[in-house]
Order: sequence, then structure tokens, then C-alpha cells
Amino acid sequence: MAVMLTRRRSLQLAGAALAAPALLRGARADTWPSKPIKAIVTLSAGSTIDIVARMSLDPLSRLIGQNIIVENRPGAGGTIAGAAVARAEPDGYTVLINSSMHSATPVVYPKLGYDVARDLSAVAALGSSPNVIVVRPASGYKTLADFVAAAKTKPGGFTFGTAGVGSATHVSTERFRYAAGFPGVHVPFRGMPEALVEVMTGRVDFSCSSIASALTFVRDGSLVALAVTTPKRCSALPNVPTTTELGFANSDYTFWTGMFVPSKTPREIVDKMNAETRKAMLTPGLAEKLAQEGVDPMPIGAAEFDALIKTEIAATQALVKATNINFY
Repeated sequence: MAVMLTRRRSLQLAGAALAAPALLRGARADTWPSKPIKAIVTLSAGSTIDIVARMSLDPLSRLIGQNIIVENRPGAGGTIAGAAVARAEPDGYTVLINSSMHSATPVVYPKLGYDVARDLSAVAALGSSPNVIVVRPASGYKTLADFVAAAKTKPGGFTFGTAGVGSATHVSTERFRYAAGFPGVHVPFRGMPEALVEVMTGRVDFSCSSIASALTFVRDGSLVALAVTTPKRCSALPNVPTTTELGFANSDYTFWTGMFVPSKTPREIVDKMNAETRKAMLTPGLAEKLAQEGVDPMPIGAAEFDALIKTEIAATQALVKATNINFY
């Protein structure tokens, strides 16, 4: 009799254990958000990711009725922030704001303690924009052709500043260098603001910068924009040609900013976050503010965004294989 009771009790406990996660998931999805959300940004304040994040999260915060606390954790190509979110509680209250460098992470850091595709799920894209190849006015380069010709003749090649090893600006520059066929020396920084200061002072030769970081300096004449990396010209710099229209095939690279959560976050919450974020991106005046920073809308579903990232990971792997780029 005691054995039967024990067995019955065991089955009851097992059933409760199986039911609890489903009930918990449903409760969390129904009540999200019920407290403030932490948004961890992979680059420093003033970077494109930071600018786009703060512009976009403000209306989202108002829409969902909860504070969204932005925390900048730059360094190591975004992997410091990425690891923090990958290991966070998968409840929708810790999100990662990253850029296209998210897709380069598996290639640049193959021995990371987390897997981008396995441990993080895409939620929503906050916008896309080109990177822009910039030099200081005193360099004397007026066209991209002049710049590339000089880069091919300089021993060791030009130095170029990026937002860090494996960042979107790093991958974008390497993609352009490979297409243009000139050597270079990578000088990584913690974010684009620091890199652009070095370009303006002449301590670094050029940068393939995110447009949001460089646009103010281009407009005030502190930097000269030679080309943008998107397939089409950017509305913020309509007179600046693209690298592909100047004859550098396969040099295009689109920079995006997006939101991610731990992969075990219930799908109901991810879908709700995507829907609320896309609503927030339609806030009157937001698109115009982002456009002033060179950022265009990028409406995309969570599953579609995940698929895009997998495609970009494969493209970066192919670039490394073709060029033997050393990301370390």
C-alpha cells in the first residue's frame, strides 16, 4: 500500500513539474511587461547603436508603460554585452541592442562561451543605414578612386579606425578593402566617436564609419565623405556615391541595429515585443528623426530577422575564407 501511495505521489509531482513551465510561460506572456526593462547596448554612448537605441526605446517605453533603462557595455566586439544577455533570465526584461556585428561574432570569436544563433533570439530591427568612408579634409582626397590609388602605394597600407574587432565597421571595412584590393592596418576603438576623433586629428588615415556617428562631422566639414556602402545612395548624403556605383563590386554592406533576447524567452513574449516595437517605430516624427541620422526603417518579423542573421553569418564566413582576414 505504501508503495502504491508513493508511486501515485510521484506521478502527481511529475505532472505538476511538467505543467508548471507551461503555466509560467503563459503567465509571463500575459503579464509582460510588468516591470522596467534593461537594454544593454554593445557600444559606447554616442555610437550609432546607442543613438538609434535611445531614439527608438523612448517611444517604446511610453507605449508599453514601463521604463527602459539603457546600459552601455562596450568592448570585445559587442561580446561583453552579448554574453550578459545570453546568460540573463529569459523573461523579456533584459534585452540586447546590437548592430550587424552580431552576425560577425561567430566568425570573429569562435571560442566564445555563448552561441549567437543558439543562445540569442532576434526580436526586432530598429533601422538600417550605410557605413560611410571618411577621411580628414587635410588628406587631400576628393574621390574614392584617388584614395584607393594612394592606399595601394603606401607601404603597409592605410590605417583604419573601427568600433572594435569584429564590429560592423570592422567587417564593412574589410569587405571594402578586399573589393578594392589594398592593404591596411586595423586600429580598433571602443566606439566610433573615439575612432573618428583619431581620423580628424590625422593619427588614423580613414574609417568606414556608421553614418550616424559621422554625419555631423561630414556636414560641418570636419570629415570628407568619399562613398557609402549601401547598394543605393543614402537620403542623408544624396550627393555621396556608393562604393558599388564607383566600380567596387561586392563591396556593399548594410548596417542595421536590432534588439535581441535570450533564446529561451517564451515565443509569446518575443512576438509581443516585436509587435510593440514595430508599433513604436511608427510613432509620428520618429522616422524623420532617424532619417536625420541616416537611418531608414527596417520593418521585419522576429523569425525573418533570425533568418537574415544566419545568412549574414554565412557571408562573413565566406569573406574570411576568401581573404584569410585575421580578426584576432
